[in-house]
Amino acid sequence: MNNILLVDDDRKLTSLLRELLEMENFNVQVAHDGEQVLSKFNSSINLLLLDIIMPRKNGIDTLKWLRQQHYQTPVIMLTARGNELDRVLGLELGADDYIPKPFNDRELIARIRAILRRLHWKDTEQQQTREAGTPSLKVDLMILNPGRQEATFDGTLLELTGTEFNLLYLLAQHLGQVVQREYLSQEVLGKRLTQFDRSIDMHISNVRRKLPERQDGQPWFKTLRGRGYLMVSTA
Repeated sequence: MNNILLVDDDRKLTSLLRELLEMENFNVQVAHDGEQVLSKFNSSINLLLLDIIMPRKNGIDTLKWLRQQHYQTPVIMLTARGNELDRVLGLELGADDYIPKPFNDRELIARIRAILRRLHWKDTEQQQTREAGTPSLKVDLMILNPGRQEATFDGTLLELTGTEFNLLYLLAQHLGQVVQREYLSQEVLGKRLTQFDRSIDMHISNVRRKLPERQDGQPWFKTLRGRGYLMVSTA
């Protein structure tokens, strides 16, 4: 059974969400502010549902703390509808996805299941990769090891979230080819791309920021407006 930590200061909402999630066979813990997350969080948590606007320690600061502690647990941010700044900031700090309030219950469950499917697929893929001895991918001085979900550059480990690694690995698999944003969203985030959804773009931006300069002097990615992204092949 998957363990979800639900974090929101709206006690009526958390009570209703907890009942909904438990009906969907999730094990749910509840916190009402970021300070409680610090005391309740542990490695058995499979996913966080994290509200942004909370007293004491808000969702943005809580997410920042999680990533600073090197926890790569998937996080879905609960944001105010129309607040683009909160969504962008959450994605920049390493949130996997966001859903605006008020939201449809079925959409929330679908988003949670999509992320958890990717999480379980990753664990299965890692085991299969280790057993099959699948080779790592190398681009310039960067090595992507799917069996360990690790990326290194010239021997130095890169601090990537699971979503960022999966995105980078998928682009490396299509080295020198344009990959459509719609395909990236479906394969990496497990959701269809909507008109104003910038999640993939923000994850690409995060990866760009975390990667050092290439030895060959080439950019890591090219953006093809209206089409998608391309990882530049080595000479």
